[in-house]
Amino acid sequence: MRLDKYLKVTRLIKRRTVANDACDAEKIVVNGKIARASYDVKVGDIIEINMGTRPLKVKVLNVTEHATKETAADNYTIIE
Repeated sequence: MRLDKYLKVTRLIKRRTVANDACDAEKIVVNGKIARASYDVKVGDIIEINMGTRPLKVKVLNVTEHATKETAADNYTIIE
């Protein structure tokens, strides 16, 4: 699944266009490298989101096409 879609499905970022813009602005880092929106997310990836005042670092546990509000957080775990 594309990185921008993963961020939207898991509700880490509210809208896919915002996720796409964040990738273009180099605010998203995957496994220590700046990632593009088209990056293919895999289980075990470490995603760092550097937007706003607090950076967020998560580890991908699961990649699903659809997630409800209740199950969205099951796809990742917060590291920092």
